[in-house]
Parts: sequence; C-alpha cells; structure tokens
Amino acid sequence: MTRSGPSAADTPLLRVSRPVSACSRCRAAKIKCDGKLPACTACEKSGRAGECSSANDQFAKGKERSYVASLESRVEKLEKRLAYARSRKASVAMHDGEEPVEAPDRKDSLATIRAAIHGKAARRREAADVNELVSDFGFLSVNATTRDFESSTTNMTFARLILAAANNEPVPKSKPFQLPSRPAAMALVQYYLDNVFALFPVFSETALFNALDAVYQENGRPVTDFEHWLLYMVLAIGATGQSRSNQDPFYADGVLWVGRALRYADRVLMPGYVSQIQALILLVQYSMLDPAHFDSWQLIGFACRAVVDLGFHQDPPKEQQTDKKTLELRRRIFFCVYSLDRSVSMVHARSFSFTDDSTSVAFPSAPTLASSAASANLITGPHSIDTALLLFQLRQAQSLWYQELFQSSRDPLQNSSTYIWQMCQEMREWSESFPDSLPLAFKEFFDLELLYSYVYCLAPSCRVQAVTTYGKTLIFEYSIAYMQKIFPISRDPINTAFYTYHDALRVFFVGSQFLAVLSENQDDLLNGIVPYTPTLAGAPPPPPLPSNAGVDNIDRSINCVTHIRETLKTFGHRWDDSKALLSSFETPSENLLTSLRHRKRSIEELSRNSHSPPNHMSQLSYDPNAMRAAFANPGALQGGHPGY
Repeated sequence: MTRSGPSAADTPLLRVSRPVSACSRCRAAKIKCDGKLPACTACEKSGRAGECSSANDQFAKGKERSYVASLESRVEKLEKRLAYARSRKASVAMHDGEEPVEAPDRKDSLATIRAAIHGKAARRREAADVNELVSDFGFLSVNATTRDFESSTTNMTFARLILAAANNEPVPKSKPFQLPSRPAAMALVQYYLDNVFALFPVFSETALFNALDAVYQENGRPVTDFEHWLLYMVLAIGATGQSRSNQDPFYADGVLWVGRALRYADRVLMPGYVSQIQALILLVQYSMLDPAHFDSWQLIGFACRAVVDLGFHQDPPKEQQTDKKTLELRRRIFFCVYSLDRSVSMVHARSFSFTDDSTSVAFPSAPTLASSAASANLITGPHSIDTALLLFQLRQAQSLWYQELFQSSRDPLQNSSTYIWQMCQEMREWSESFPDSLPLAFKEFFDLELLYSYVYCLAPSCRVQAVTTYGKTLIFEYSIAYMQKIFPISRDPINTAFYTYHDALRVFFVGSQFLAVLSENQDDLLNGIVPYTPTLAGAPPPPPLPSNAGVDNIDRSINCVTHIRETLKTFGHRWDDSKALLSSFETPSENLLTSLRHRKRSIEELSRNSHSPPNHMSQLSYDPNAMRAAFANPGALQGGHPGY
C-alpha cells in the first residue's frame, strides 16, 4: 500500500544542539575564534597552530580529535551505509524479477499482518537513520555547515530547521496577489519606521527604501531575496501592529505578507551572513505580534547564536581597521538582538541566551546635531537613534539585576534591600535622562517599562524570597500606577509605539504580584499604613512612593483589579493566549473583589452612622493561603512553562 503522507526523510525529527565555533584554546582564553581550518587565526599568530582543535561536550579535554578527521569519519560511515543500501536494493530487485510476489489476499490476515509489520519496520529504520544524521548537525559550527544546508545539496535547509523549531501553527501558503498601491505600502512602511524602527534600527532606512523602489519599479534592476524579505516583513509588521483584532483586515494582511516573505526564507536565513541576523530580528518582531504562528523565544535564540557566531558580541580589536559605518551597523544589530533577548526572556521567566560578562560592545553613537536638524523635516529622513539608545540602556540595567536575582544562584543575597534600592535608583536616574524631544508615545512606553521593572525587581526571586513590608507597599503602589497607564493605552483605537502580546504577559505578571501582596497585607495596605524604612549612611535611599499613595486605597484596589481584567480582555481580541491569561486571573481575583466591595460597603455604613470615617477596619473573611497557592509558581506568572 502506497503511503500518501510525507516520509521521515521529508520531515525529520530535529535534534540540533547549540553550534560551537571556537577552538578549545580560544574558548579557554575567551577570545574571538574565526573557526578557520586547519587552525584558526588566533592560534596561528601565537605559533600554536598544531594545538588548535575543536572541543565540546562530546570530546572532553584531553580527548579532542581533529575537526577534519571527524568529518572524514562521518563521510566514510555514510558512504558505507549508502553502499549497503545499494546492495540491498539490487538484491531485492533481482529477487522480484525472478519470482514476482503477488499482493496478499485480503482474506489472508496473517499475510496482511506480515506486510504491515514489514512496512512499519522499514519506516522505523528510515526515521532512525534520518534522525541520527540530523542530530549530528549539532556538532558542527554554523559556518562549517553553511554549504551543507544549501538547497542544491539537500532538502534540509537551515531555514527549515529554524521554522520547524519556531512554528506554532503553519502560516497559510502565499497565493498570487497584486501589490497594493505604492501610497498604501508607503503608509505601512512609515508606521513601521515611526513605531518599531525607532526602537530597533537594525538596518539602514536607505536599504528599506531601495527595496521599496526595486519591488515597485517596472523593468528595473533585479530584486534580491533579502530586499523581498525586508520589504514584505516590514509590511507585515506595519499591518499587524495596527491590528485591533485577529479577525480584522490588518491582521489578515500581516499573515499574507509573512507568507509572501517565507518564500525567500531558504536563502535569506542562510547562516554566516549579516543579513541572516537582520532577517531573524524582523521575524522576532512579527512573532511578538502574532504568537499564534511563531514562538518569539525560539527565534531570538537563533538570532543570538548567529550574533555570537559572527563575533558581533565583541567589538573588533583597536588594531583592526574597521569602517566606521560598518562598525556602527554591527553595534546596532548587536544591541537590537540584546534588547529583544532580554525582553523576551524576562516576560517568559527564562534564562538569557548569553551573559553580560561574555559581551564587550560599545553603544552605537548618535548622529551629530547638525545632521539630525538637517533631516528633521524630511518625511523619509533618518530617524534619530536617541529613542533606541534609551531602550538599550534600560535593557542593560534590567539585565544586571535579573541575572543577579534570578540566574546567578539560589543562595540568599546579603544586604538584599540595599542592592534592590540601588538597582531601582539607577533605573530612576535613567528615567530622568529623557530628552525633551522624546515623543509622548515613547515617553509613555518607557514609563510603563520603568514601573514594570520596579515590580519585577521588588518581587520574590531566587535569591530574595521574602519581600520586606515596604517592598510590598511599593509593589502595591507601582502596580496600580502601571495599570492606570496601560489601561487607556490598550483601549486606544490607534496603536502607537510597539505594544505586543508580551504586554499582555506583563499585565498578568503585575496583576499577580498585586494580588499576592494584597492578600498578605490587606489591612496595612488598604488603611494606607506606610512602614518605617531606615536609611543607612552611604546606602541608596529606598524608592519613593507615588504622590497619591495611601489615598482611597480600597477604591484604587478595586479599579486596579477591574482594569487588569478589562485590559486582558481587550488584548484577548488580538491574541487568543491573552484569553487564557484572563481565565487564570479571574478565579483568584473574584474572591478579592468580593472582599474589597464588602469592606467598602461596611465603611460607608459606619460612616453614615457615625458621621465620621473610621481609621481602621477589621479584616473580613478572606483566605490569603488560597491566594498564595494560586500564584505559587513564579514561571506561570510570566506565561512560562513549568520546568523551564
């Protein structure tokens, strides 16, 4: 019986480990290795070419073998397997020619069972062979396997590996369609430049407009694969970024443009080129807007490995002459990947792809005031990099305390309050450096990032599991301030800045922390009691409370919980995963809302009877243990999966 479905050779089980490109000596010295064979440049210059060898988990120290020898051994093994397969094929063909085998009679159940078992065994052997071959790709560096992934030699391209790992749902295949009018395309491009490119300047604006001209130009120069990808992905992000529902035309157009761009994925996502990193960043940006189709955490992981493989995580040595424009571009690319990696990892409560200690890259420099003023009035003029620099600085500050509190160890942190106050002070100083020319949309965007960072840094962590009473008060107040800002933004019919599904995860996290602290300290928080916090000499001061702290705490708490639920509901129109977050939040929040409303009615009744509001109210029936149990898993608070 002929199988109609794809074989294991077409869709192999992908087991690709992290590529390793540095030799053992460069890895030990923590210097850049170009992976050149038979010896890298660093080993040649130091006169140790004979000692240059690849080392990884399979080949432990003292048991290294030549990289070329390992490849030769693998080739020899595959050649023997091919020869054996050919001999088996010839033997079967000879046997079939001498004694034709008739199809088994349907009545003969034993013959049918034998045929089924034989077919399953053959398919298992084929699948095992393919899986073993694909798993060996993990022992090769990205540069070394670039040619092996070309479509001319195999159907297994590197793009297929990426998409197989990152696809949640398959993107509908692109159908022939007519390009929109140039003004319509230009509107999407301008939206992208104003709201996304301003934060992630991963390519030059000139390259984008050249791609636009090339695609819309009749009988012009040939359009490169990367230009197709660049324009179509920008149009996809520009359309999906304006969507208010996953049923509206903007979202449908975004999926259409992505399907169009994926036609060029095999050649654009080929490793070893700068364009691959740029293409991956665009795909990460889209995945943040469309989590139904792509996993942003998987994609940013591939982008980080590509950055490290090309050495962009280290500035070139001073003695190496590097073109200034090239150096600025590689710095922008690195910090765009760095910023996205920190943001994606934090909202999913996962580890960063690389630590800060392994990087050494200076911030890209902002253009001169003269050049900025000259292009300020141009519709398509270069956008200032100032907004992106503010984001890069914040991500660097977040990375510092996230690694220390969540990734370094589980040992209790000494003087934890002093450390957390210091981190909050540095982020507050960052917020005070905003230029007056910063657009209002980005100021609100950064204000939300700051409040979210405060709550995250103050929340329980691996090294600080018990939050101080003042810390709980800060979480309470900053959570309310966060929701007061994002609630109207979520309901604004015009999407500004770059708000994604990750903001739904942030709302859920902030809401979870708000419920947790309110369940533990309900009397003190609702009565506006601010605990005394002594300030040590030479130590940073504790973060300040908002100006309206302690006023109408019951009403503000009710409004905060209501805003969290309404915001998740609004985001649910765009992302189905936000509906799951809302469902997880509604159950524990309903009990709290009931308690708060009962408390408010009791205060109002006492106020009417005594003509003066009481200063304190006794705790009403409420089970804080149930609340703590509902949010016992810190990974679940960020939309992460248990076990990560």
